[in-house]
Amino acid sequence: MSEAEILKRYWGFDSFRPSQDEIIASVLNGNDTLALLPTGGGKSLCFQVPAMVMDGICIVISPLVALMKDQVEGLKEKGINAVAIYAGMGKREIDILLDNCIYGNIKFLYLSPERLLSELVRERISYMNVNLIAVDEAHCVSQWGYDFRPPYLLVSAIREIHPEVPVLALTATATQFVRNDIAEKLAFKNAKVFVQSFARKNLSYVVLNDEDKHRKLIDIVKNVKGSGLVYVRNRRETSEIALFLKRNGIAADFYHAGVEKDDRFKRQEDWKRNVTRVMVATNAFGMGIDKPDVRFVVHLDLPESLEAYYQEAGRAGRDGKRSYGVLLSNKSDQMALEVKYANSFPTLDEIKKIYHYLGNYFQLAFGAGEGLSFNFDIADFCKRFNIGVIKTIAGLKFLERDGYIVLSENIFLPSRVLFTVGNEDVYRFQIENAGYDPLIKAILRSYGGAFDQYVKIQESEIAKKVRMSFNDVVRLLNNLQDQGILSYLPQTDQPQLQYIRARVDLLHIDIDVKYIELRKKIQTDQINAVLAYATKAECRSIQLLRYFDEPDGEKCGVCDVCLAEKKAEDLDQLSDKIDFEIITLLQSQGHTLDNLVNAIKVGNENEKLDRIRELLDAGKIKTDGKNYYL
Repeated sequence: MSEAEILKRYWGFDSFRPSQDEIIASVLNGNDTLALLPTGGGKSLCFQVPAMVMDGICIVISPLVALMKDQVEGLKEKGINAVAIYAGMGKREIDILLDNCIYGNIKFLYLSPERLLSELVRERISYMNVNLIAVDEAHCVSQWGYDFRPPYLLVSAIREIHPEVPVLALTATATQFVRNDIAEKLAFKNAKVFVQSFARKNLSYVVLNDEDKHRKLIDIVKNVKGSGLVYVRNRRETSEIALFLKRNGIAADFYHAGVEKDDRFKRQEDWKRNVTRVMVATNAFGMGIDKPDVRFVVHLDLPESLEAYYQEAGRAGRDGKRSYGVLLSNKSDQMALEVKYANSFPTLDEIKKIYHYLGNYFQLAFGAGEGLSFNFDIADFCKRFNIGVIKTIAGLKFLERDGYIVLSENIFLPSRVLFTVGNEDVYRFQIENAGYDPLIKAILRSYGGAFDQYVKIQESEIAKKVRMSFNDVVRLLNNLQDQGILSYLPQTDQPQLQYIRARVDLLHIDIDVKYIELRKKIQTDQINAVLAYATKAECRSIQLLRYFDEPDGEKCGVCDVCLAEKKAEDLDQLSDKIDFEIITLLQSQGHTLDNLVNAIKVGNENEKLDRIRELLDAGKIKTDGKNYYL
């Protein structure tokens, strides 16, 4: 089938969006391709469609597990076979999925970049018939980008395995410097680059300096019709602001990674269907969510970079209608941002201490831990060792970059089981151990395929069927695992921390100090760019375009700065008109103040009185106390 036929059959669209067809043609011609498409520009179709045209499997590298899972489910609903491998999965589970990619009819394999650290994954990829390597959120490849992820540098390792396979790198935000760095790090050959303008003509960027940000937020929500997003810095703020909006009669809810999975999904759906009008969230919310009718995005805190701000504000107005990206900022915010990042860089000794504390936290002996993954509650870790969260996160990133650990974001992994012995052995075990028979029967009847691959289970559903308590089901599943009958992976909703290398002592830990200094400089530049944007009285769109290397951008005419300029111009013109009428009236005769004000045809009473006062002060007209003359 052609690309147009695939687009129609699986996605139901008659035509591609701007640039999509050119990007797809470039990929099908075997070119390494870098595509910069705005948020909501349809990046995923740029690799999904050509991968469907060609024989073989497409490998997709993506940093956000939630986004990967959504895309895999979306493809499955269309009848397209896709799988995802990410942190928290067991070795046997990964083994089965990789085998399916080699011998089955899987079209898409989604990998988090950390998975590329695994020799098992890299070896199995060498046996796959790979037709395309897609790198989503490709700015993460560059250490100059706003969200550098060290494991992304391993994408080039797949290129060594399949040197002839084209690579498609996709991102919504990257300066020219970052684009060049992406092409270099991914070893592009004769790259084709597609860049849409960063200008969003329907989006009005507004910066409001106001000490009472809560009152201002209410004004915005009441004055702009339609649904909106409010971004805040932390989880606590999401619930506080949502409650504040509700108290003011606005249908609002909050969202962050700590909310239970089913609840998160319901809240997301309620917002998408406009049951909830305003969603208050941390910054990951909105990625991959296709909601074109968002009318406003409000940032209650200063963002950490203009790249992040552009991407988040760009979730407004994807339908092309007038929308607003509002940044609420005041002096104390600006100072807080500067202080936060001045304090966010740990020293070499502090990084070493964090590494040492990790070993104690997980009770790892020196020389142990290689390849092991742990649930990781960063708040509990910081509390136990009395260390700051921001510095700890920064320290973990440096440890990650130097190859000691890998940290993944919060993800929900449902419980899974796989029978590790054959059908006959299970049957024999049931006969010999009647107490386990109802549980095993319930699993086999409710969840097909458990002899071939891990299947998702719900302990609560099994408990109802076998009339046991939830805890008893969990206990029996663990017993079956101990006896080698099945493999049981309980659900988790925590970040995963994996040791890439066995634990070393502090004398043998080697941290790249020059790299710490480089990151400090990059982050300082990013913070300064945000502060300039928030305080400079220049067209907001022009500032953003210049940052993204479009130096000849036109004034948008709709941001707060452009509107203020227009208002000032209108006032100047009005003043000139009032002045002209006053001079004309007084040329023929004197007038009392009341007569003069009533005779002027433009402006309101205050504007007329202001101009009369100005002309008096300038000596252009005079008065004897009763009448006004030239």
